[in-house]
Amino acid sequence: MAHRKKVSTTISPEGYAFLRALIRSRKAENLAQALDYVLDEMRRAENRARLEAATAAYYDNASQEAIDEENQIAADFSSLGAEVDPDA
Repeated sequence: MAHRKKVSTTISPEGYAFLRALIRSRKAENLAQALDYVLDEMRRAENRARLEAATAAYYDNASQEAIDEENQIAADFSSLGAEVDPDA
């Protein structure tokens, strides 16, 4: 486990209730884990938003030729997946 840093602060009653609810729902064992859970979710959401923005920017700026090539590659991979027999 990574070295943990001590944090001492106050939070709103609603924030505290939310963290306690995470513990009750067994998503965390204690307040520190509940806070880590919330921070991890925030990081994932930010990463997802960055990826969506980068993907949109790529397709907004891509030539029609590049988009057609991407679509052909996707179609080729899709057809390959139909040929795979996981039970073979």
